Order: sequence, then structure tokens, then C-alpha cells
Amino acid sequence: MKIKNIGGNDIPLYKKIFNAFRESIETNSLKSGDSIPSINEFSKDYKISRDTVFKAYTLLKNEGFIKSTPNKGYYITDSKIKVLLLISTFKSYKEVLYHSFMQNLPNNVIVDLQFHHYSVKNFKSMLDIQNGKYYKYIVMGFDHPEVKKALSKIDERRLLLIDWDLHSKKVSNFIFQDFGQGFYNCLVEALPLFKKYKAINFIYPEFTYHPWESVIYFKKFCQTHNLTFDVIKSSKNFIVNKDTAYITVNDRMLYELLDQCLNYNFELGKDVGVLSYNETPIKRFTYKGISVVSVDFKDFGVKAAEFVTSDSKIQTYLPTQLILRESL
Repeated sequence: MKIKNIGGNDIPLYKKIFNAFRESIETNSLKSGDSIPSINEFSKDYKISRDTVFKAYTLLKNEGFIKSTPNKGYYITDSKIKVLLLISTFKSYKEVLYHSFMQNLPNNVIVDLQFHHYSVKNFKSMLDIQNGKYYKYIVMGFDHPEVKKALSKIDERRLLLIDWDLHSKKVSNFIFQDFGQGFYNCLVEALPLFKKYKAINFIYPEFTYHPWESVIYFKKFCQTHNLTFDVIKSSKNFIVNKDTAYITVNDRMLYELLDQCLNYNFELGKDVGVLSYNETPIKRFTYKGISVVSVDFKDFGVKAAEFVTSDSKIQTYLPTQLILRESL
């Protein structure tokens, strides 16, 4: 048996041995029940001090990768793959993605779900690149130079970028939404319904992190089709107007909009139009149904799970779809 990747950078030698074993286990080069050399044998074969090998084997045992018995020696335990799923915040549609992801993983995968809340400090800490504790990284990034720098330190074969096309390279693995042209195409599909209203307002509140690209394509859509429009950036003085259609990318503002419609006795789909971003189960039933622009988050989860279980490169943009209900 030969263990690869012991040489290299400034990582302590015992940690290199640990990482080499772990990679061999996680790629099935070493399988459950396989015997591995004793500490003395490994020390002799690789000309490494016994203390260093002992430290590496102790770490492997503590992490659950290997066991030892008096008669059998050292051997591989049931191999577990540890994966980081690092996303921005908890939202209903992300819960759909998460459950789909988990349901499509084999039993030997352990998922560490973390939320960075758009904090660079949290983001870098949760990646935990220095310790290399994860087999694969599935990351929802955000627009900050330190994010790009941190991601560049991860082996690109182990990194999957999701949701927003940021910090990607030609050789990266990614599953992205198309917040530009894909969104524009959905607006064109809904054009006959938008024409029922005197104006269209895009609600882009000050606390949202939704890509500004959607606003650019919204303006392009309205200008191309000679529609009266506005972009509302402040949530504090938001008031719903009759004969107006609203596009909202934030569910907090969606609930505020619906609440005002109820108070003013505005009928959705007639007095006021509503188009929301991101499908969630509840939007099917709220006010006879809220029209949405969305990708399929169940499919999103399936594709992310495929990245974990396969060594094949994945580069895909999920189709953006318009789901029409009575709110528009």
C-alpha cells in the first residue's frame, strides 16, 4: 500500500499523513476493513519518526477513520465523508434545497450546515481551510474580495459554488441561477398580465442581498416595452398603490405588501399585481396563490448531491421559470 500526498507545503508532517489517509478513505482507495501498516512499519517505510506517525494515527483514531485491535492491528473503520454546506441565511426556499440535498446523499456522508450571514469573518472561519476537515465544500458566496481570496485556497476539485455567479473560473464547479437574462425572459412571458396595470414597481429593499443584475434587466424590460416603472429601495415608507404591479425579491416585503392589500381591500390580480422571487410551498396557497419567478430548488439539491458522490465536473445554470397564479 502506498499513501500519496505526504510531501508539499507548510502543513505539519503528522497532518499531511492524516490528510493523505483521509483522502484515500474518502475516494475509496482505502475501504472499510482494509488493514494499514503499523506505526513502526509506516515509520520505517517512509523514513518518518515514530512519534510523528503516532500523532497522525492518534488523530485518525480520534476522528473515527481507523481503529486498532490486538489481533488485527490497524484497519479502516466504516468510512465517513464530511461535507460543508455553507449558505447565506435561512430562508424557506433554501430549506427545500437542503432537504432535497440530504435526501439524495448516501448514508456515509455527514453534512455540516453553516450560515455565514454575509459576514466575512464568519465565512472564513466556517470554511476552516487550514485544518482541511471537509472532503468537499458547497458554498454560497457573496460579493467581497476576501471571499474570493478564501475560496482560492480550496482545491477546485472539492469546491462547488452555488446560487450566484461570483468568483467563478472556467475550471470551477458551479450550479448557478440566471438572475439576468433568465429573469428577463420570465418578465416577457408575463407581459400580457403586466399590461393590465398602469405601472410596475420593483421592490428592492435596503436590506436585501439579491443580485442587482435583476434590477438592470427589469429596467431593460420596462424600457423595451414602454412600461411605466420604478425601483423602490426604501422599505420604511412603502405604500401599495392601486393599479400597480409589484415584483418583490424579499418575503418580508411580500408579507408587508399582502398586509396592505388586505387593509386597503385591494384584490390581487385585479387592483394590485404581485410577482415574487423564489418558490416556496406556502406561496401556492397564499391569497389563492402567489405568482413566482424561480428555479426548481428540489432539482438544485439533487444536483448538489451529485457533486458530492461523483468526481465529474459540474457546470450548470438552472432554468428560471415563471409560475403564474392568481396574484398577477
